[in-house]
Amino acid sequence: MNIGTLIYTKLFGEFVGDDELGNRYFRAKKKINEKVGRISENERRWVIYKGIAEPSKIPPYWHAWIHYITDKVPSEEDKKKRYDWEKGHVPNLTGTELAYRPSGHMTQGGRRDKATGDYQPWKPETR
Repeated sequence: MNIGTLIYTKLFGEFVGDDELGNRYFRAKKKINEKVGRISENERRWVIYKGIAEPSKIPPYWHAWIHYITDKVPSEEDKKKRYDWEKGHVPNLTGTELAYRPSGHMTQGGRRDKATGDYQPWKPETR
């Protein structure tokens, strides 16, 4: 987060809510939207992330609100509603030691298993 976002949030932002990860959600104050003559029917919405700014940290119920899928601000009831199959947030692990690397990856020996016979390489037709 930069200083410009903080200043804009203090001047023009209206706090809407937060999530269990500590992210805070804002929208532009109504009078500011009218004053600056915004043509869009949608109000301006944004999030201030706790820690590293990573969009995958937005839970589904806030994702729907921030992307204008719904105008209903998530309630405490929405936050508690969770299915058995839902998993908690896992950050993007690309570029870290915990990133997924298949058996043919260079750090895993660089060799993959031989083809099992169901693969036929493409060969160009010769005229």
